[in-house]
Amino acid sequence: MSTREIQDPKAIARGMFVQRAAHANTDVSASALRGDTIPSIKSRRDYALESTAENGLYEPADTSLLPIIRVDAANLMRVLRQLEVIAKRQAPRIAFKTKGSILFLDLAEILAVQAEGNYVSLRHRPNPYLVRESLSSMAKKLKPYGFIRIHRSVVVNISAVEEIQPLPTGEYRLRVKGGKEYLVTRTYKHNLRDLAQLWVGSERLCG
Repeated sequence: MSTREIQDPKAIARGMFVQRAAHANTDVSASALRGDTIPSIKSRRDYALESTAENGLYEPADTSLLPIIRVDAANLMRVLRQLEVIAKRQAPRIAFKTKGSILFLDLAEILAVQAEGNYVSLRHRPNPYLVRESLSSMAKKLKPYGFIRIHRSVVVNISAVEEIQPLPTGEYRLRVKGGKEYLVTRTYKHNLRDLAQLWVGSERLCG
């Protein structure tokens, strides 16, 4: 067998990488002509090419490195606005009749529900609303949406609670957004466990 017929393995390796690099550049150029967004500056193939030693021998590349992403700020803001609109559409709402009209409110905007005679007051900022309904009925309807009963006359929105403070009597003082405070009686203090999914350093709290 002649010397020409024996190909240098190093030359073969270099040739293969040159062909792959040329093919990758062709794909990128075609994508640019079509107007597609090129998501990354470096691909896994680029990292492999950079790992080729000076003597032409191939060394395994660290393919765990993720590509660097170029983000279009305008497109990102447009997507975020669309997601915000979708989230608002899917947010649970409450409908109730007041003064001859039917109003719709996002449940997340109701801080608490408080009994007032034969009515309940929806503590909504900036204006509360009176609804003819018993507190027991409202507590049952609102429980699946993150409301807990803390007093025989008060139901609060879990997401509105900012702080609770134990009292010497075994009761708790609870504060919601805006600074309004409510008393948590011993009968309902076990419901405070629903305020958080993780409690750190407070195993006996709300016991």
